[in-house]
Amino acid sequence: MKKFFAFAIVALAAFACCKKTQTAHHPEWTYDSVMYEVNIRQFSPEGTFAGVEAQLPRLKELGVDILWLMPMYEIGTEGRKGTLGSYYAISDYCKVNPEFGTMEDFDRLLAKAHELGFKVILDWVANQTAPDHIWMTQRSADFYERDSLGNAIYEYDWTDTRSLNYENEAVWAAQDSCMRFWLQKGVDGFRCDAAGEMPAKFWQSVMPKLNADYPEAYFLAEAERENLSNPDSTFDANYAWELHHILNDVASHKKTVTDIKDYLSRDAQKFPETAYRLTFTSNHDENSWAGTEFERMGEAANACAVLCFTLPKSQPLIYTGQEIGLSRRLAFFEKDPITDWSDNEYTEFFKKLVQLKHDHPALDAGERGGVYAEIEAPEGVMAFSREKKGDKVIVFANFNETDASVTLPSDGKYTELFTGNPVEGGSAQVVRPGGYLVFCK
Repeated sequence: MKKFFAFAIVALAAFACCKKTQTAHHPEWTYDSVMYEVNIRQFSPEGTFAGVEAQLPRLKELGVDILWLMPMYEIGTEGRKGTLGSYYAISDYCKVNPEFGTMEDFDRLLAKAHELGFKVILDWVANQTAPDHIWMTQRSADFYERDSLGNAIYEYDWTDTRSLNYENEAVWAAQDSCMRFWLQKGVDGFRCDAAGEMPAKFWQSVMPKLNADYPEAYFLAEAERENLSNPDSTFDANYAWELHHILNDVASHKKTVTDIKDYLSRDAQKFPETAYRLTFTSNHDENSWAGTEFERMGEAANACAVLCFTLPKSQPLIYTGQEIGLSRRLAFFEKDPITDWSDNEYTEFFKKLVQLKHDHPALDAGERGGVYAEIEAPEGVMAFSREKKGDKVIVFANFNETDASVTLPSDGKYTELFTGNPVEGGSAQVVRPGGYLVFCK
C-alpha cells in the first residue's frame, strides 16, 4: 500500500509539472516584472561596472526587477564614432569594454545583482560588428556581407560597423556560441538589438535550443514581428514601437485616443495572447536621438507612462534617469554622466507604478493579464479597466487641454493609487489636462 501511495504521489507531481510546463509560456519571474535599462557609461561619474554596483540598493528601492545592461563588450577602434565609440560597434563578443572595468568587475556586478534579487539581461548585437572585430580576420570572407568589389558593407549611417552575412549558417553557430558564453556565466537573458534586421529563420533555428537549455532565461526582440513573438520558440517579448509613436502623437494632439483603441484592437489580432509587449516612453534611442519624453510628450509624459504600465500585454521599461525626471538628452559617443540621483516626485511616481504592477495580477503581462474593458468617458480620455479574479484596476488618462469629468463604475470602493484616498464607486472624478487617475480594488 505504501508503494502505491508513493507511486501516486510521484504521478501527481509529474502531472503537475507537465501541466505547469504546458501553461507557463514564460519564466515564472517575468509575468509581473518591470525592466530598467542601464546606460553604464552615463550611470555614474566613473561610468563603470562598479559605478552601477554602487547604485543597486537605489534600484532595489525603486522596485524594478530586470536590469538590462546596454552593450558592455569591447568596442572597435576602426571608424570609431566620437571619442568613446558606439556600444553597438563590437570588436569581441566575449570580452568586456575596458572603459567599464574588467571581467572580474562584471562578474562581481552580476553576483551582487543576483544577491539582491535582480535578473540581469545583456544587450545582444547580432546584426553587425565593428570593422575590426576578431571575426574579420579569423573567419572566411563570406562571414560578412560584401559589395561587388569584396568590401564588407554596413547599413544606414552605421559607418563604424560591418554587416554579418546571415545566409552563411556558420554565423548562426558563432552567435549561438557567444550567447551561450554569457548564459553559462549566469546572465538571465538578452535584449536582442535590431532583431528584425536578421532573417527570422536564424532566430527560429537558434532560439528553441536556447529556450530548451536555459528555460529560465528571458529574451526580448527589438522588433515588432509576429514571426518573432512565440515565447515557446522565439522571443518572450517584442517592442511596442507602434504604440510608442501613437502615444507621442496623442500627447502632442496629432492623433486621438481613438488611435490608441484602434491599435489595441489590431495588436490583439496581430500578436498571440502569450506575447509580451515592451512598453516605454523612453529608451536609449529615443532619449539620445528623438528627445526626452518631455520633449516628445510634454505634460502628458506621465499619463503615457501610466498607460505603459497598465495596457494589455505590457511589460514596462524605465530608462536611465527617468526615475528622477531627467530632462536632457544623453550623449551617445561621449561621457555625459548623470551626477545627481536625488529622489524627487518622479521617483515616487515610478515607485508607485512599479508597486502597482507587482501588487495587481490583473496587470500581468502576456496571457496571464486581466480582461481589458473600455469605460465610458468624455472624448479625449483613455478610460479602461483590467480585471482578473476580483482584482481590478481602473485607469483614466486625459489627453484634452481642459479638465474632464469621469465616473467610476458603481461596484464598490476603490483606492486612488497616487493619493491613497478611498473613493466610492459611482462617484464623479475630475482629471486635469494631461493628467491621470488610477483606482484599485
